[in-house]
Amino acid sequence: MPQSFNHAIIEEFRANGGKVGGPFEGGDLLLLTTTGARSGKEHTVPLGYVRHGDLLLIVASAAGAPRHPAWFHNLLAHPLVRVEIGTDAYEAVAVPAEGARRDQLFAHVTRAEPGYADYQTRTTRTLPVVILERSGPAEGDAPRPAANVADKLMEVHTWLRAQLDHIRAESEAHLAARATHQGPGEPPAPGLGLQLRQHCLAFCQSLEFHHTSEDAHLFPALASRNPHLSEVFDRLAAEHHTIARLNGELLALLADIRTADPTRFRAELDRLSGELRAHLDYEEESLLPALSAIPLPGN
Repeated sequence: MPQSFNHAIIEEFRANGGKVGGPFEGGDLLLLTTTGARSGKEHTVPLGYVRHGDLLLIVASAAGAPRHPAWFHNLLAHPLVRVEIGTDAYEAVAVPAEGARRDQLFAHVTRAEPGYADYQTRTTRTLPVVILERSGPAEGDAPRPAANVADKLMEVHTWLRAQLDHIRAESEAHLAARATHQGPGEPPAPGLGLQLRQHCLAFCQSLEFHHTSEDAHLFPALASRNPHLSEVFDRLAAEHHTIARLNGELLALLADIRTADPTRFRAELDRLSGELRAHLDYEEESLLPALSAIPLPGN
């Protein structure tokens, strides 16, 4: 869709609580904000969606064009996206479905919205089906609002630990499936798979952003108020360098998931996990008392 047309839909969507007129009136529409694969800038597009149980599905159809839409390339590079439906807005991890699961989900999509089947006939490419997985707590399950910087830090640390547990569980399941395959049927695909790759990439990028923000803003501001914690900040900075190196090595394995060795991936993930968990524990023990005295704006 032309950029000016998209912009008008986005403005109408946000001004009317997710409702729009014209050709999309009455349809299921969401706004997807991705980070540019090359530019690093945010891009928002209106897209139709289909629900399948608890799953929220979008299709990279581009109306049957020969190439994937730009937003699909963006979410492959930066899986953490922002979703707006009605008046609800949240972060999600975008995970393209693969193989038989993709085919099953696409069949469901075409039963709900037959137009996507027509789009598929117009192109030789397989239209990707993308699952948008909410990355934070659902509405009603959210923790109490953060009152100070310590609360905010714990929110981030809790999310990082949960994502690390999730990725580890997916890694174990992937290895178990490969190890136990017997008899007829295709063995599990080589490499890591898009689901594991997208979750790990989202985690690694979020971790990098969190530590970069701490180094650039939080730690200098806190150090100026607490000179007696200078040794703590020196240790935290050194740990950031170690974790950044391990994070980079893990990201390198994700460059080509078709040839990545799952066993090596798990070993690298274990190394990062051990360093990160010890780092988070030490940071909380050392800084939370000082951070609890700093209110967030508006509190």
